[in-house]
Amino acid sequence: MTWILFDWAGTLAFAVSGAMVGLSRRMDIFGVTVLALLTAVGGGMVRDVLAGVTPPVALTEPTDLLLSVATAVIVSCVYAAVSIDRKQRHTMTMLYELSDTIGLASFTVTGTLRGLTLGTGDPYVFPMMLGVITAVGGGMLRDLMAQRVPVVLRMDVYAVASLAGAWLMCWSWPRWGADVSSWLCFLFVLLLRGCAIHYGWQLYHPRPSSRIFRRRKPPKS
Repeated sequence: MTWILFDWAGTLAFAVSGAMVGLSRRMDIFGVTVLALLTAVGGGMVRDVLAGVTPPVALTEPTDLLLSVATAVIVSCVYAAVSIDRKQRHTMTMLYELSDTIGLASFTVTGTLRGLTLGTGDPYVFPMMLGVITAVGGGMLRDLMAQRVPVVLRMDVYAVASLAGAWLMCWSWPRWGADVSSWLCFLFVLLLRGCAIHYGWQLYHPRPSSRIFRRRKPPKS
């Protein structure tokens, strides 16, 4: 039940964010639906293939697919029925960031949970990699289809938040069990990503010294 709860929450949240990206790129209803599907189930499908679960769960149990399609249609209808002004545009940006953050946290839980229950390889590396891939994989596919730089490459505390939450879940799993570690991971990623958005946290950006490019003055004659 824990896995199903976070899987549905992540699917719904990422479908909303994918649909909103499609609408912002002025796509038609088919394009909006494709982006919603890619965001919602893309990362999970990659996770299942890497974990040896074939065919992926999204294809054998179409609940997530149907939920994504329904979400894309509803978001599109609401968008068409509402007149957008500057204030509402700010609200839409906040809604996108909120849904994307919830999806990131939820899919970090489901991906890490999948790795932990399989019990394959290292108790940290394998579950953490599955958690991060599940959380950011769909968003990368969405952004590539929308012809923009993937969020994971331009927002620093994004994949890092997922990675930290996955590590916390792996650490707490043998101590407090699946339910406690899942909620702990979810809330931690939610809090870390929310603080990064609110305070504008960034990782270190290596930049060349300006002295290297400073033009030398010609010698005086």
